[in-house]
Amino acid sequence: MTLLHTLIAFFVALGTLVVVHELGHYLVARWCGVKVLRFSVGMGRIVWSRRFGRDQTEWALSILPLGGYVKMLDAREQDLDGIPEEDLKREFTRQSVWRRIAIVAAGPAANFLLAILLFAGLYMHGVPEPVPTLRVAAEQTAAYQSGLRGGDRITAINGEPVHVWSEVRWKLMQLVLEKADARIDVEHPNPNGQGKLLNTVTLRLNDIGSSDLEGDFLSKLGLALARPPAVLGKILDGPAKVAGLQTGDKILAIDGEPVQDGLAFVEKVRESAGKRLMLHGMRGAVAFDAEVVPDGIDDEASGKRIGRIKVEVPLAPEMATVSDGPLEAVAKGARRTWDTSVMTLKMIGKMVIGQVSWKNITGPITIADYAGQTARVGLVSYLSFLAFISISLGVMNLLPIPVLDGGHLLYYALEILTGRPVSERFGEIAQRAGLGILMALMLVAAFNDIVRLMFQG
Repeated sequence: MTLLHTLIAFFVALGTLVVVHELGHYLVARWCGVKVLRFSVGMGRIVWSRRFGRDQTEWALSILPLGGYVKMLDAREQDLDGIPEEDLKREFTRQSVWRRIAIVAAGPAANFLLAILLFAGLYMHGVPEPVPTLRVAAEQTAAYQSGLRGGDRITAINGEPVHVWSEVRWKLMQLVLEKADARIDVEHPNPNGQGKLLNTVTLRLNDIGSSDLEGDFLSKLGLALARPPAVLGKILDGPAKVAGLQTGDKILAIDGEPVQDGLAFVEKVRESAGKRLMLHGMRGAVAFDAEVVPDGIDDEASGKRIGRIKVEVPLAPEMATVSDGPLEAVAKGARRTWDTSVMTLKMIGKMVIGQVSWKNITGPITIADYAGQTARVGLVSYLSFLAFISISLGVMNLLPIPVLDGGHLLYYALEILTGRPVSERFGEIAQRAGLGILMALMLVAAFNDIVRLMFQG
């Protein structure tokens, strides 16, 4: 059933993005007066079609679900003998270069517009996310050396306010690509309990390279979310109950070592299968000590033996829901779409010069996996995924590679500069080269997908 859900989520996402992209081409072509012969979702042999409208445009579903196309009246693709003069005026190549540019650019533009609207809807709805309050960092990390401490709440980065953890990660990721340091404003609880202490620190990002963005680069910096104290929840039958632990007990130390929070407590127990642990804590206002020996069980995910004492420990960080009005949401959606597009282009550029691994190129298998994962999490995560994929599709189509929209836009730019269309011979050679580049990228994506699948398996 999980595979079925993944496939449904993938094809819904792909179908939506293809329809939106091709609808951009279609609507602007009609607006420019070009005759559209066919609108196809999918490639290859047509399995279903119907004709509608004054032009009897064929609306079709094709057998290969990856992609789609809009077929216009075009002298480069069909014989125009016998075509009425009225229709010849609506042939694609007879339009001005600016109209052709508008038609070709409309597909990627539609993808960007979809992303803006999706982000705007999410910003208006409001998404519960972790508040950027920091966990205690190790002394050797960049976060600690910059002056960041456990309990600090990040309020701004380089003067731009941040409200949730995802915004922190996003802004730091951009600064890593720009090879710039981060000026971080924080609030820290006042030890005397009166208000907050304000501070600004400079976080050096020089130890983080573009290749580190593939993983959890925030942990490498020493940045992690604060977690609740190690306060025990429900006690189940097992070592915790045998040791006399009770719901509400707050664990302060294990074997004389302070316990930072609930996550540290869980991690210590997990790595101590079969070992005797001496716990020190508070039960209300009374201190207590208890001895517990975690059971050892085999963990399928890690392939290791881990410890369990059968007790629930709350680990969820503090959450906040931030929502915006319609205008602010659209503005934020547009900024997020622009920032994501620029960042995608920077990543592509760094791949070309070797600063970022080509492992970042993903194909249908990985995209389908992410579609399934986000769909299972919920509609908000799925729509966020859809927005990011829509941006990626828009950016990729604008790359100046023949056979893509960006390649055609390059031809038209040359036509504007030289005053004449590119020659058919040049176009044929460029098309073959572009097809070769595209096939190479598809092979890299397929290889990366297979490697990910093998390691996950």
